[in-house]
Amino acid sequence: MPIGDQFSQPVTSFRGRSLPEPAVLTGYAALTHRYALKLPLPSRLAAITARHHPRSTPAWLLLTPRHQPDPTLAGELVFALKWEGVDLAVLAALFKSVPAGEIAAIVRATPTGGFARRIWFLYEWLTGRELDVDPPGKVRTVAVVDPGLQVAAERATPSPRHRVADNLPGTRRFCPMVRRTPAIDAAVAVRYDRRAREVLGRVHGDLVARAAAFLLLNDSKSSFAIEGERPSGARAARWAEAIGEAGTQRLTLAELERLQRIVIGDARFVPLGLRREGGFVGSHDRLTKEPIPDHVSARPQDLQDLVAGIVDYAERALAGGVDAVSAAAVIAFGFVYVHPFVDGNGRLHRWLIHQVLAAAGYNPPGLVFPVSAAILRRLEDYRRVLESYSAPLRSFIDWRATEDGNVEVLNETADYYRYFDATPHAEFLYEAVAQTVERDLPDEVRFLEAFDRFASGLQEVVEMPNRQIERLRGFLEQGSGRLSKRARDQEFAALTDAEVERVENLYARCFGPPASPLTSPEG
Repeated sequence: MPIGDQFSQPVTSFRGRSLPEPAVLTGYAALTHRYALKLPLPSRLAAITARHHPRSTPAWLLLTPRHQPDPTLAGELVFALKWEGVDLAVLAALFKSVPAGEIAAIVRATPTGGFARRIWFLYEWLTGRELDVDPPGKVRTVAVVDPGLQVAAERATPSPRHRVADNLPGTRRFCPMVRRTPAIDAAVAVRYDRRAREVLGRVHGDLVARAAAFLLLNDSKSSFAIEGERPSGARAARWAEAIGEAGTQRLTLAELERLQRIVIGDARFVPLGLRREGGFVGSHDRLTKEPIPDHVSARPQDLQDLVAGIVDYAERALAGGVDAVSAAAVIAFGFVYVHPFVDGNGRLHRWLIHQVLAAAGYNPPGLVFPVSAAILRRLEDYRRVLESYSAPLRSFIDWRATEDGNVEVLNETADYYRYFDATPHAEFLYEAVAQTVERDLPDEVRFLEAFDRFASGLQEVVEMPNRQIERLRGFLEQGSGRLSKRARDQEFAALTDAEVERVENLYARCFGPPASPLTSPEG
């Protein structure tokens, strides 16, 4: 069936997203427009320009007139799978709008075709309904996901009925997809897991253990800081211990609930376990007390299934050899969008990153990548990534305010949390992992090596217990290599002027020369 002449005219914007130049919508953009599908747009769409050398952007894949598909449902679907990959969010909404007979007709038209069999499989996978289609016979098996376009499982599950290899990274309950972008391909090629092992391979085991302990506690404190909290030392240590155990246990709802109890601590005023009411992230109007959501969470009646989907995804992705960082991004950000608990979701969301990387053997044994510290340094970028999906999602959720200032969702929303485009999230997490491997890990190793030289050299100046050595180093760091008058008059009044000079020179040799007046904290 033709999609319609209205799609043959070039447009300059689509649903508020400007095109780089006038172009005809095609693929998922055309299908979304034609069938009025209600869903957030994928992070990248496709269109056909009149020029033969168009310039694509991160938001638009622009192709030439020779790539223009037939303006039919079949033509646009084949184009989408060929050039844009598998967008389960669009396909799930489309298959609810299109009669099953139309999809069956597409398959019957080319029963042995690879694209037709992929469409057939995806229809039945998403809807749970079988099409009235004859077996394709002896044909070459094709992968459901093109691994050149999207992150997919390396070990696929055969589907004899469709003669396809199911290499989707997740299950129907939960399967966000990640496109292969230049940034992701470059990060995968670096192999940060190997890079981290190379850094640590040159370091004594005792130093590695000390670095790991510091990075673990730093990650715990950073995770609380992202939420605007300053936990007690004991609470930060308890959460650090939980982070350190990531990857040692199978991911389950019971494990998530156990971790929530650790995160919350005093749970007298916080209902534990899956939410039994609506949820949102945002604020309230000062006068009316009505909710002002920045993000609307999944409905309580969908939580059991969605969390089970996240658990299934973790198991399938790890068993299938899905890229570990991309899988961690999908699981962690998917969890925080679902927001299954009343409180503790943010810290559990970041714990899930550790869980997936550790379970995949990505980080060196005994060492946690302090991704929360990297996120804390780039808090605005982190929020932008979170809002890249949550902000447009708000427009598609119908809700009303409840008497207690909460929200009640009125429409079906589960698929919005199952099938979002997680490409920006994977790119961001790879940047955070790169910082931990290229900056945090080497910096901590260098610091410990310098501290050991400082402590050893200090014993030749004056004998001092380790606690005082650390305190002295802290004062010197605050003074850019110089001991302040206050420290000399009080905490370290016992040091002579000659000893202070030797200590400051030792600090400079170990940690670098003092800052110049132009770059000092006072300047």
